[in-house]
Amino acid sequence: MPELNGIVTGRFNSAFQRVARQFSKHFETGEELGAGLCVYHRGEMVVDLWGGLADPDAGIPWTGDTLSVVFSVTKGLTATALNLAAERGMFAWDTPVSRYWPAFGQSGKQAITVRQLFNHQAGLAVISEPLTLAQYCDPAQRMFIRKVLEQQSPSVPASQAYHALSFGMYADHFFEIASGEPIGRFLHREWLDPLQADIFMGTPAAEDQRVAKLLPVGNTARLRHMLWAALRGGSTEANVARSILRGGPATRALTNPSSPGGIGDYNSDTVRRCCLPWASATATARGLARAYLPWSMGGYWQGRSWVSPATVEQLIGRQSWSTRDLVLGKALGWSQGFVKEEEGVFSPNRGSFGHPGIGGPLGWCDPGEQLAIGYTLNRSDWRVRSPRALALCDAIYQCI
Repeated sequence: MPELNGIVTGRFNSAFQRVARQFSKHFETGEELGAGLCVYHRGEMVVDLWGGLADPDAGIPWTGDTLSVVFSVTKGLTATALNLAAERGMFAWDTPVSRYWPAFGQSGKQAITVRQLFNHQAGLAVISEPLTLAQYCDPAQRMFIRKVLEQQSPSVPASQAYHALSFGMYADHFFEIASGEPIGRFLHREWLDPLQADIFMGTPAAEDQRVAKLLPVGNTARLRHMLWAALRGGSTEANVARSILRGGPATRALTNPSSPGGIGDYNSDTVRRCCLPWASATATARGLARAYLPWSMGGYWQGRSWVSPATVEQLIGRQSWSTRDLVLGKALGWSQGFVKEEEGVFSPNRGSFGHPGIGGPLGWCDPGEQLAIGYTLNRSDWRVRSPRALALCDAIYQCI
């Protein structure tokens, strides 16, 4: 495997040299500390790169097997489980949630469908009862939290509002009730393990030595960047910053359950052990690309049907769309739990889908181009859409 610049190692198809140069550039400029990138095209791995440090304090290098917390990329894995379960008849997307979870149907939620809930159109972005991340990770609190979710009234207009944390909370309980087992167990057995996708929805202690040390942006620095972006205006990040700084639903949707250490708490042993379907998965770049590989191939790969072409086809179009999401303040949509972005964000093709995570990680696919992408890192960006991820995706599309 060629060494690219003394920091980055790996292999790549010669047609994707531009991608390798772009990935290497991020280390040369100091933007990246440790990261991995993997790309499949037409079912074949064409990029497998990694570099930098997984733990700068201990001098531990990033390898192709380094795991990192991928935050909301986890939601794309959750969406995978939901789509598989629906395909197998465990629930129907346009049926009220209360048919499967009767206690959900109170406090004005009786008519909310499964599709509305997981396309962020249920008005449940905000949870009124103050919760903590530690509380959610405590098995003894599980039934209390379920009651909180059941009793919650829609607290923002029932139009599109990013259910930043509540998406995973509702998915966690809905899936267990509708299918009879935890979402993480199902996803590992039916998708991740057969695919040999190096991802954990609940990371066991035996894997701790592989987990990168996260370097999140501090709250003060994040606030400073957001204020400056909001004042300058004229960009997606300015719109996001203004929405969040305005307070109201955006702030509450992003901060409950609360964590005293900010997003850095998601890299604690306690939180990684839990399967939090909105943010706690750990993955390698290879694992993420592998998890999206069958989606990129119309459901088929290596002679096996992983998911039906009909399910893939349902995800091509935008099922929900807002030019200004009530929480993120940017143009955004969803299809059965997967993010649908504007053309030019991650992909020029509207049919692509996946889920990014705060700070930069990405799991994404483009069935039209038969493309699957996994990107992991430990130096988080303050932006909602990291310029590093965007630059890598742009380079990928220039190569194909």
